[in-house]
Amino acid sequence: MRVLVTGGAGFIGSHLVDRLLAEGNEVTVVDDLSTGNLFNLQGARRDPDLPLSFQRLDIISTGLERAVAKAGPEVVCHLAAQIDVRNSVADPVRDAMINVIGTVQLLEACRHHDVRKVVFTTSGGCIYGEPTAAQLPVAEDHPGHPHSPYGASKRGVEEYLHAFHALYGLRWSSLALANVYGPRQDPAGEAGVVSIFGGRMLADRDVTIYSDGGQTRDFVYVADVVDAFMAALHRGDNQRLNIGTGRETSVSELFAALADITGYAKPAIHAAPRPGELQRIALDNGRAAERLGWRPATALREGLSATLDWLRG
Repeated sequence: MRVLVTGGAGFIGSHLVDRLLAEGNEVTVVDDLSTGNLFNLQGARRDPDLPLSFQRLDIISTGLERAVAKAGPEVVCHLAAQIDVRNSVADPVRDAMINVIGTVQLLEACRHHDVRKVVFTTSGGCIYGEPTAAQLPVAEDHPGHPHSPYGASKRGVEEYLHAFHALYGLRWSSLALANVYGPRQDPAGEAGVVSIFGGRMLADRDVTIYSDGGQTRDFVYVADVVDAFMAALHRGDNQRLNIGTGRETSVSELFAALADITGYAKPAIHAAPRPGELQRIALDNGRAAERLGWRPATALREGLSATLDWLRG
């Protein structure tokens, strides 16, 4: 197939691009490189026989429709986004411009140029609000509301997906990702606690835990997430699908596991909680198992070791 990947030079997007190419697809990457990096695509770009093209482009620019028209994709995997919860709290207008307006502009381009499906990336850690312990792991029909502009922008886009399907027959899947980690996640970035903790531990620098460390996340390995995207190219139409392990891991437990693997001996430094962040989350992946045939395959310690190996390099 011809597939266009927005945000394809980013952490998750570049792994998806590699997999798409390995399975014989023709891939166009659109990325403004604000957080992505061409280094992530260097292997694919060095091979002249691989059908890969790249356009440096912001999804809110007027050039987006031309890029879609030129690529002529059958499927668009939409990963480009403003992903930092704290930035969304500080500047909700910019968050909405990128995540809502940028996505609507992409959907317009898709329906003008006969794209048959969009695979959208949403945040399973932000769109459900703050579930109670009894509600974990949360399923896709959880009634909670987002606690951050970032979560609200992602939740709102799904209404546009419903509307574009009703009006124009544009098919979609919305993959609600848990906390994704793995190689290529920026250890100096604003998001990605595994990479941030691991990078600082390998450099023997102080590690800060915001709040008391009892807050939990559902950590899912990037290769498993790519498996879900590949399945969603053909299945799981017109619905949200949680992509997570269904298991809670506290930040303190994560710190201890990484410290054990790296031999890090310093205690964590604790700081005040950050606004907009949840106390507990885990995602019920039953619908993804049924509709995509997807289950996570990578144990946490295995994934942490692979991530640390990459960080060492």
